[in-house]
Amino acid sequence: MSKPDTDVLIIGAGLSGISMAGHMKMHCPDRDFVILDRRDQLGGTWDLFRYPGVRSDSDMHTLGFSFEPWKHDDAIADGPAILEYLDRVVDERGIREHMRFGETVLSADWDSDTARWTITSRDKDGKESTLTASWLYFGSGYYDYDNPHDAQIPEMDKFGGQVIHPQFWPEDLDYSGKKVVVIGSGATAVTLVPSMAEDAESVTMLQRTPTWMGKGPRRDKWDHRFRRWFPEKVAYWMTRHKNILFRAYIFSLSRRNPQKLADKLRGMQRDSLGELYDPKHFEPPYNPWEQRLCLIPDGDLYKAMRSGKAQIVTDHIAGFDASGVKLKSGDYLPADIVITATGLKLALAGKVQVSKDGEPVDFTDHYFYRGTMFSNMPNLSFVFGYLNASWTLRADCNAQYACDVLNDMAAAGANVAVPELAPEDEPETVEPWDYSSGYLQRARNLMPKVGKDRPWSLKHEYLADVRDFRQRPVRDGVLRFYKVEAASSATQPEAANQGEADHSAIAAE
Repeated sequence: MSKPDTDVLIIGAGLSGISMAGHMKMHCPDRDFVILDRRDQLGGTWDLFRYPGVRSDSDMHTLGFSFEPWKHDDAIADGPAILEYLDRVVDERGIREHMRFGETVLSADWDSDTARWTITSRDKDGKESTLTASWLYFGSGYYDYDNPHDAQIPEMDKFGGQVIHPQFWPEDLDYSGKKVVVIGSGATAVTLVPSMAEDAESVTMLQRTPTWMGKGPRRDKWDHRFRRWFPEKVAYWMTRHKNILFRAYIFSLSRRNPQKLADKLRGMQRDSLGELYDPKHFEPPYNPWEQRLCLIPDGDLYKAMRSGKAQIVTDHIAGFDASGVKLKSGDYLPADIVITATGLKLALAGKVQVSKDGEPVDFTDHYFYRGTMFSNMPNLSFVFGYLNASWTLRADCNAQYACDVLNDMAAAGANVAVPELAPEDEPETVEPWDYSSGYLQRARNLMPKVGKDRPWSLKHEYLADVRDFRQRPVRDGVLRFYKVEAASSATQPEAANQGEADHSAIAAE
């Protein structure tokens, strides 16, 4: 049987794809890989979003990779700084030569007879080509890059000014001296408002429902101290784990004692805003972390409000006229520019048409396995980041695990790895998350099945995942190895499924 074109085909050149490539360079140096990305350069989300002030809402010591220190002074970094970091990683680690840009992946079909994927992509000129790979790794994120969420805002066609969605920000937009209304209350809105307020005449954040917000420093003083006292990699490790533990504590508190956390957040906002604080605008009808907590670095949103150039209005839209927004309360917001920061639309597996032996795969018929593979789907990995922590924490875990599986397969002489689940053994399904965010609820019908217990769960518990990857062997009795000798031969169970004790535990970091 001929060798496939590449050992691993990675879809996406953002955080997830680069994480997998970095891990392969370290842990599978004898295997080759190709990264395909539809965009013209790396970065994924950080290349897509170009709106003013675009930044991380997680600290870069955990959004950065476990294997590559974040060296910038700002722990909460803007988009250009994140792209600079990613460029440095791919150049220093010899990853860039594996990347092919301007390639939209259309389909991926698994062939059981040859134990390989056939991936079809289309370049910018419309030319289609195919690659074969032993393993398929989806690092494509979960945003629909083509279609944002349509919030069905009434009468928007009557507005005479500019209407912009942050996902498609025009490079030449001049908003200096303009009246801007930002519709929305999530991370994008709270980023846009203080940034645009520097040049706009006024910026109004128009929301139906408030969002819990937490003020935090843009720079991490402990990171700066650690870097003075310890070698770079040690300092990075210390800051990273400090932040992991702190965020885990905050999230745990939100579940154990939500009132205590709510009181803390209210107190921070009152201290920042003084007489401008109004519960109507800052106290949601749900507990903290039932939706993602918005970070306000250095209190920039509060500063913009105190300056008088920014305000928050909590109301419902009745409609538009040529000059502004009509509210159901009877109030009116004059506007030159309206920005619809009303949420994103999710897309599973980058909208690639996945099939198995020519039959379309419906992921909702499959269970997540260890948060990265799928029941009865061979040689396939997927990254769905944490909802309550930095995306890259899960990406790094999944990449390390995929490398461990690849290495165990090589040691066993196998070329197929599949998490087997018989219909009679399927666990009872549970909800994949306990969050009420609109973009998650709208995507519920796209999600694979989730069981309550490992390995069929999709836990949003980084520390628990780390323990599981370290303690549970790769061949755990569920993940089975097979070897396909030739196109005409049937798959044979690999004897290496027996006696898993002689294989080392997984290290997640």
